[in-house]
Amino acid sequence: MQTTFLKINPADSVVVCLVEKKKGDLIEVDGKKIVLSQDTPAGHKVLIKDVSEGENIIKYGYPIGHARQDMKAGEWVNENNLKTNLSGTLEYTYQPVNKELDIKKENRFFKGYVRKNGDVGVRNEIWIVPTVGCVNGIAEKLAQKLRQETGGKNIDSIYAWHHNFGCSQLSDDHENTRKILRDICLHPNAGGVLVLSLGCENNQPDDFMKMLGDYDTTRIKLLVTQKVDGDEVEAGMGILRQLYFTASQDRREDVPVSKLRVGLKCGGSDGFSGITANPLVGEFSDWLVAQGGTSVLTEVPEMFGAETILMNRCRNEQLFQKTVSMINNFKEYFLSHGEPVGENPSPGNKAGGISTLEDKALGCTQKCGKAPVSGVMEYGDRLEHDGLNLLSAPGNDLVAATALASCGCHLVLFTTGRGTPFGTFVPTMKIATNPTLAARKPGWVDFSAGQLVEGRTMQELVPEFIDKVLAVASGEPARNEENDYREISIFKNGVTL
Repeated sequence: MQTTFLKINPADSVVVCLVEKKKGDLIEVDGKKIVLSQDTPAGHKVLIKDVSEGENIIKYGYPIGHARQDMKAGEWVNENNLKTNLSGTLEYTYQPVNKELDIKKENRFFKGYVRKNGDVGVRNEIWIVPTVGCVNGIAEKLAQKLRQETGGKNIDSIYAWHHNFGCSQLSDDHENTRKILRDICLHPNAGGVLVLSLGCENNQPDDFMKMLGDYDTTRIKLLVTQKVDGDEVEAGMGILRQLYFTASQDRREDVPVSKLRVGLKCGGSDGFSGITANPLVGEFSDWLVAQGGTSVLTEVPEMFGAETILMNRCRNEQLFQKTVSMINNFKEYFLSHGEPVGENPSPGNKAGGISTLEDKALGCTQKCGKAPVSGVMEYGDRLEHDGLNLLSAPGNDLVAATALASCGCHLVLFTTGRGTPFGTFVPTMKIATNPTLAARKPGWVDFSAGQLVEGRTMQELVPEFIDKVLAVASGEPARNEENDYREISIFKNGVTL
C-alpha cells in the first residue's frame, strides 16, 4: 500500500502529508494513533505531538519555527500557527563536519565545445550584449536579422540579452552590472559575442572591454553605435556575419564530465520540494562533485535557518568566515531596508506547504547534497574552484539564475512545485517536485522527481536523472529552450540617477 504521509527525521514533531488528508482521518506514527483535526492538503504538515506556545516545531531534524499557541497532535501546521525564529545577524562557531563523498568515479562524458582557452561550452550560440539598456532595440533588431539571414543553421541559437542598466547607476549597482555583463561575454556557451554600446553611458565601452582581460578577439567584438556614420544596424550585421562564420565551424566533442558546472536553484517550492526534487538534485550534485565537476548553490536568504549546516561543511575556517559574512551581510541588507529577515515564503510557497523561512531553507539547501564547501563567491564573481561552491545572490528566480549562469555554470537545475516557464541565458532545466505538476505542465517540466512519491526509489531515479542532465549538456534542448523563454536580470540595490 502506498505511503500517504512521511516523517522525514526521527526527531521531527510533524509529518508531511503525501496526499490530501481529511478531518477525522487516522494516521499511525511510531506506534501512536493520531486523528487529524482538520482537512490537510498534500505537502502540508500535521503535528504528531502536543506542543506549548513558544515551543519549537521540528522538521528535517531542525526547528522550523515555534508554535504561536498551544497545539495538539493532529493539528494542521501552517503559517497561521507557526512563527519563524529568525531575527537579526548572529555569531557563529566553526564546528567542521567535513566528510569526503563515498561515490564511485565513473568514466562519463558529455558532448561539448572546447574553446581556445581550454574552457568548455554546452551550447554554441551568437550573443549580442548591450553595455546599456538604451541599445536594447538595436540589439534585438540585429538578432532578428541574423536569424532571418542564416536560418540559425550550424549554431545553436542567436540572442540579444536585454537589460535596463549600464547608466544612471552608482557604486555597487554599477559594478554589479559591469561584472554580470563581463561574465556573459566570457561565458563558453557563446561561440561569438557582439558587445553593443551606445557610447556616452556610464559603462564606458573601452573600460568595459578592459574588464574582459585576455579575451579571444575573433569571438568577442565591440560596436559603439554613436561612432557609426549612417546605419548602425548594417555595421552590426557586418560584425555578426564574421562571428557567425567563425562559430559555425565549431563542433561538439567528447568532454569529461569533470568539466561540467551546474547551478542549483529552486522556485515556486512546495512541501514536496525537500522530499523529492531537492534531494534528487542533491544526489546529482554529490555525484558531479565526486567526478571532479562543479555545482553552485545560491539564494542566500533561503539559507537562513539552515546556514550552520553549510558553514560546518566548509573545508577550512577561511571559507567558514566567508560564509558567515555572506549570510550576515544579506541579513544586514534586509534590515537596512526595514524588512524582517524571515519574511520570505511567497503565497505560492505557503499554499504548497512551506510555512516559514526555516522550513523553506532546510528543504532548499538539500539541493547541494552533502559535499564539502570548496568555494564562496560574491555576486558577479566567476568560478575559481571545482566542487561545491556557494554564491551570494538573492532568492528572486530571474536574478539568482542569471547570477548562477554568470559565474560560469553551463546550465541550471531548477526544482519547482508550483511550476515556472522561465529560463536564463543558459539551459534552465525544471525538475517537478510532485506528479501533479509534471502531468499538468509537461511543456515546462524536464524531469519529474514526483516519481519518488509514486513508488520509484532514489536509487532507481538518480541514474536516469544523470543521463538526462548529460543529454541536455550534450545538446538536447531544455524545455525553456524549446519554448524560447530566455532572459537575464541584474541585481539592483541603490538609487537610479
